[in-house]
Amino acid sequence: MFNCNITLNDVCNEQVAFITCKRLTGKIHQGFTLIELMITVAIIGIIAAFAAPAYQDYITRGYLVTATNTLASTRANMELFFQDNRSYSTVGAFVSPCANVNTANDTRWNFTCASTATTYTITAAGANAATTGFVYTINQNNQQATTGLKTSWGSANTACWILKKGGTCS
Repeated sequence: MFNCNITLNDVCNEQVAFITCKRLTGKIHQGFTLIELMITVAIIGIIAAFAAPAYQDYITRGYLVTATNTLASTRANMELFFQDNRSYSTVGAFVSPCANVNTANDTRWNFTCASTATTYTITAAGANAATTGFVYTINQNNQQATTGLKTSWGSANTACWILKKGGTCS
């Protein structure tokens, strides 16, 4: 049992009643010190310094998929058109898919298509800050090429589409 008739010094000398001593003296500490807060802010800053560029690359990779998907689907439409018309160019009233590449209101890419009766090349070139410098192409032989990349991503490759930083053909 705790003796209520003891003095404050007696309570503070007892190891068992340490918490009680703190409550009786009124020195309950709450909150954080300035050093603790500064260390926390520094740790968050270091983590953010590594995370922000990685996140930007992640977002850019998502934009690249939009371009390559549009190129691949336009190529498939071109092949269907060729099977029906034996030409990649517009034939009479039949308009080539090359004439209206599906951009789906995409402001990140400029799509162009050049075609003859037997060949075509579809190009996606970056059109905003995130995609500027990226250029992807595909032709009637399904030859996929990366003809332009941001310098931090590596160098262009005419054998494949490079879709991630430092990527190579697999």
